Amino acid sequence: MDPFRELGRTLLFFGGLLVVVGALLYFGGKLPFRLGRLPGDIVHRGEHTTFYFPILTCLVLSSAFSLLLWLYSQFRR
Repeated sequence: MDPFRELGRTLLFFGGLLVVVGALLYFGGKLPFRLGRLPGDIVHRGEHTTFYFPILTCLVLSSAFSLLLWLYSQFRR
């Protein structure tokens, strides 16, 4: 395959990915769930410190990115 065509396809994919991520960030406040504030996220507020670890948010984002990369690999075949 022509290297410029391959580069163009890759740039289109990452451009589409940026549009999706940008839309999630822009419309994130209007979604019925808030990434970073899901029920499985750990928040411990101490007297002088706050510890925050978004476990469920990490799992959701990891699953979404894995699905996108799997779809991309299926598209390239």
